[in-house]
Amino acid sequence: MLIRSTRWQRVGGLLAGSAAVVMMAVVGCTTVSDGTARVNAGDAPAYRTSVSVSMSESAASSSARESERQASETTKAMHDTCETLSTTSADAIDAVNAYVNAFNQGSGNVDATEGPAVDALNQSADAVQGSLTDAIPPELKDALTSWVDGARATAKAIAGKAPAGEFNKTIGDLNNTRSTALSLCDATY
Repeated sequence: MLIRSTRWQRVGGLLAGSAAVVMMAVVGCTTVSDGTARVNAGDAPAYRTSVSVSMSESAASSSARESERQASETTKAMHDTCETLSTTSADAIDAVNAYVNAFNQGSGNVDATEGPAVDALNQSADAVQGSLTDAIPPELKDALTSWVDGARATAKAIAGKAPAGEFNKTIGDLNNTRSTALSLCDATY
């Protein structure tokens, strides 16, 4: 019996000690300071100015970062499309020149060069058109679109066996649009 009573005494002591610790924590946390809360009227204008300046600087910094990001996207878009134009138009012009040479020589190679010229022009038009984005400035976008239209018109003239005068005008227009577009592209670097 003695053992049971000691055990209950320990449990009772443990509970009493825990309750005392909880009460000390509650009493320690409920201390109230005397005084009246009030704004220091002399510091308020400086605080408002500091907050206003901080917000203004933050907005300016965010705006500058956004402007840099947009400029970077525009530059990348222009360079990507210009590289596409440069590469694919060179291939197209080479194929058209092979066709023109075969035509001028009156050899039987005209039919063999016609398909590759038409394909190269259409592939260039598709590639350039596919690389156009809203990030490209309007003047450059218009010049690149003119190349796309000119390449398709030249492909149509070759496939349709246009008369020499019409074909030569189409080629002249194509060369002019390419020169204009490449000049504008060069200005982006």
